Amino acid sequence: MAAEPISVAIVGAGPSGLTAALFLGRQGIPVTVFERESEIFEDPRAATFHPPTLEMYEPVGITRRLHEAGIIAPKWHYRDRRSGIIAEFDLSILGGETRFPYRLQCEQHKLCRMLREALADYPSVTLRYSMPIKDVRQDAEGIDLVVGPEDEVRRATYVIGADGGRSVVRKSQAIEFVGFTYLERFLVITTSFDFTAAGFVYTNYVSDPEEWSALFKVPGKGPPGIWRVVFPVPPDEPEAALLSVSRAQERLQGLLPQATPYEIVHVNLYQVHQRVAERFREGRVFLAGDAAHVNNPLGGMGMNFGIHDAVNLAEKLGAVLRGESGVELLDRYDRQRRFVADAFLQAMTIQNKKLLEERDPERRRENQVSLRQTVGDPTRAHAFLMKTAMIEGVRAAAAIT
Repeated sequence: MAAEPISVAIVGAGPSGLTAALFLGRQGIPVTVFERESEIFEDPRAATFHPPTLEMYEPVGITRRLHEAGIIAPKWHYRDRRSGIIAEFDLSILGGETRFPYRLQCEQHKLCRMLREALADYPSVTLRYSMPIKDVRQDAEGIDLVVGPEDEVRRATYVIGADGGRSVVRKSQAIEFVGFTYLERFLVITTSFDFTAAGFVYTNYVSDPEEWSALFKVPGKGPPGIWRVVFPVPPDEPEAALLSVSRAQERLQGLLPQATPYEIVHVNLYQVHQRVAERFREGRVFLAGDAAHVNNPLGGMGMNFGIHDAVNLAEKLGAVLRGESGVELLDRYDRQRRFVADAFLQAMTIQNKKLLEERDPERRRENQVSLRQTVGDPTRAHAFLMKTAMIEGVRAAAAIT
């Protein structure tokens, strides 16, 4: 006997996929999530939550849990590696715009566990792990997914591809992933050293023409927390050397010399891309999260943007499936989210990296003068933080009809 058709099949059980499942499940929509892995990975990925994301998660109880597990970061620093602090931005000035005028630091894998636990309250949602998607084939009436090691065929009304940068769903629909890949890779060193003792706040961006860095604190396994430090590394440096503890020690000592060695917890290496799918909808198939857009991590925006995709799409799919709106509403998802992916997510993260790595001395000086002027002018600082805190982007998307 053939399996019963699925209203919404979601491919990928990361933040975007599980968020879409939760926001559809609370509407009573039948959902099945397919995840190729057997369990949630705990590698050091995204860990920053911006105000709009906390607002979106509040009605489903996730914001409360993030506060219980996370670290509030009300300020962030822009620094020069040689001369120190250039500007300190205080998000409390956004108190009139949001209930959460700060960043919250909590690891992505903890969010995924929270979402999975919350989904237990929604019997209309089914999670299937160790179930890779082999192909997605749609026709006028629905979609066939070829699933798992036995090539099981499941029928769905709609499919959300939230299966990452190498998305099988996106490739199955011949959707181009437009953009570029950085030549240098990003090295993430995790250490127990407390950088606040040296004057750092919980989020810091350190410019340098030779080796910029970004530092931020995450909860780890509990107080007192751990720190992640991101460095760019050249494409010709061997991976084995990059991942060695001794080389990681050299990099940290070069950034902030210490009399005793740093305790190094992890060393991870990532290839980094800036790409956006040429469309986020193909008939009954939708893309969200990294399947739709990837970017460098400077600014902590990528995971948040994927969550915003998921909440936006779940609202629209629910309205269509309940018969409250015509299917033309679904085109608005593509218009809204793809516009801000280009105009905000890509533009801002690319600019963040350029700002940190600028080599021309005069441009570096101009950048630093501009940052000091911005932080010293309440109006400019408010406008700047509205953008970096992702509030402006969410409002811009909502304004698109």
